[in-house]
Amino acid sequence: MHCHVLPGVDDGPKDDAQALALMRAYVQDGVSHVVLTPHLWAGHYVNTRSTNQAALQRLLGLVRQMGLPLTLSVAGEVRLDEHVPALLAQGELPLLGECGGYRHLLLEMPDSHVPVGTHKLVTWLLTQGIRPVLAHPERNRAIRDDPHKAQALLAMGCKMQITAGAVLGFFGAQVMRAAQVLLAQGWVDAVASDAHNVTTRRPCMTAARSWLVQHHGEEVAHRLTRTGPASLCGLPT
Repeated sequence: MHCHVLPGVDDGPKDDAQALALMRAYVQDGVSHVVLTPHLWAGHYVNTRSTNQAALQRLLGLVRQMGLPLTLSVAGEVRLDEHVPALLAQGELPLLGECGGYRHLLLEMPDSHVPVGTHKLVTWLLTQGIRPVLAHPERNRAIRDDPHKAQALLAMGCKMQITAGAVLGFFGAQVMRAAQVLLAQGWVDAVASDAHNVTTRRPCMTAARSWLVQHHGEEVAHRLTRTGPASLCGLPT
């Protein structure tokens, strides 16, 4: 439910060949459905709902040509900033899907801090029937240093997605500890790959799922890697 596979649109694959290599890596990793979430960040990456839908159709054609056993859908990883309300008004906010009466938005905070105004934006989104899903909060420095700082956002109604590589230690010991605290508190709704390439940021969902089974049990592993992400994306569970 969180990855960067569309070629040439953000910091993921640069071209079709790299995108196809990444999708083959997903198949090898046991993934059956991929939700493409290119960055939407004003001044950096302009990947809106309509441009993402067009890019998805092109990528689906490549997948069919290659005969890859993958299904695809598209949303976006939206940077938390002042442009979010305008994007919603324009119908260009790339949402994950709908469940429980809310549409879901994969919302990315800066790596360094929880910005002033975050709680105000979350409150406004909820009044619009949109529930934020916090993308990799364990990698936000403020939450990494004190994972309980995420608690207020969760109490407001946010959901939480952590990165598969984080629980495996690929982002360092501090991030791994933060992810483990969030998991131990029962605050996590989904584990996602956030894959960007087949070298430094390749899919590792099978390894993460095995880690979850070992430390939290089969039921939790299944919920965090299958039913939880599917629900947030409005997909069959």
